Formats: sequence, C-alpha cells, structure tokens
Amino acid sequence: MSASDINGILRVMARWEPDAAGRLQEAAVDLYAERGYEQTTVAEIAARAGLTERTYFRHFADKREVLFHGSQQLQEAMEAAVEAAPADAAPLDAIAYGLRRIGPFFDERRPHSLRRHGIIRSSRELQEREMMKRGSLVIALTAVLERRGVEPAVAALAAESGISVFHLAYERWVADDGNRGYAEHVDETLASLRALAAVG
Repeated sequence: MSASDINGILRVMARWEPDAAGRLQEAAVDLYAERGYEQTTVAEIAARAGLTERTYFRHFADKREVLFHGSQQLQEAMEAAVEAAPADAAPLDAIAYGLRRIGPFFDERRPHSLRRHGIIRSSRELQEREMMKRGSLVIALTAVLERRGVEPAVAALAAESGISVFHLAYERWVADDGNRGYAEHVDETLASLRALAAVG
C-alpha cells in the first residue's frame, strides 16, 4: 500500500460520514456521555440515530463495539504505515514511523476522541475491551515486522513496546491542554522509552 493509500484511509476515517454505522456511533457517544454507558440501551441508541435495533445489530455485535467502530481500519492503516517505513529502519523505529503517520486520525477528530476516552475510562468493561483491541494491534504489528525480516522474538518485543508507546502517547495527547499533535507525543514517549532502556 502506498503513502497516498494510507493517507486516503486516514482521511476517510477522520471525516463524518452519515452512514448507518456512523450515525449509530455518534448517537451512542452522545448518550453515553449524557447518561452513562451502563444506563444506556441499544434501543435508545437506535432511536437517537433514527434507526431500528435490527439495523444496530447488523453493524455491531453488542453495546460495546459501537465505540470501537473504525478500529479495523485504524489497524490496517497502522500496518500499512509500518510496512512503508524505510527498509533499513530498526523494528521500533519502523513502528514509530507508523505511529507518526496515523497522527492526523486523532488530531482531526480530537473532540470525538476526548469524549470517547472519557466514556471508556468510566467503565471497566470498556477498558477491558480496549485492552483486547490493543492486543490485536500487537499481533498485527508483530506479523508486519516479521514480514520485514525481523526475527520473531524481536518482532514481538518491538510490537509490544510500540503499542505501549501508542497507548501512552495517546494518554499524553488527551491530557495536553496545549493541543500539540499526537505525533509529537509519540516522539516524546519513544524518547522516554529509549532513556529507560539506556539506564537499564
């Protein structure tokens, strides 16, 4: 996948699309923010979106998954971006390259990301689901690094470390009142990881 293909995926993900899945996601985020995740039903989400419960379940398996709409596209964009890293990049550098490339996905939809983050932090159930999604990213990026010729154990370690950078950079970005871009937080978090490794 070319750089323009990656950018195309990210642009599609970042903009509002008035399709059924997008409408349901927006309705769910609104209701979860207003009433709380536990207090909101699928029927209420569907009604707010002007759709039926049947339509909801055509798109999402349960009440949690609506908050993770776009996760597969994000994973595919990350895989493609890591794959597109310079051939001589070290494993962790290749992942950092990929994380920087997905920065616009977060930066262009910051208000939505902040609301979603608050909702997920309010629920252990949602936090567990997010951890599962991060586990899937580790597996996916390990496979990408192996395709780049990295030895499996090293690829797994780099992917685990890279997804930790991904998560911690996101937490820093959410807390940043200065509205610096996500990529800047990736660089800072990666620098912290390298400094820790050097001390060790």
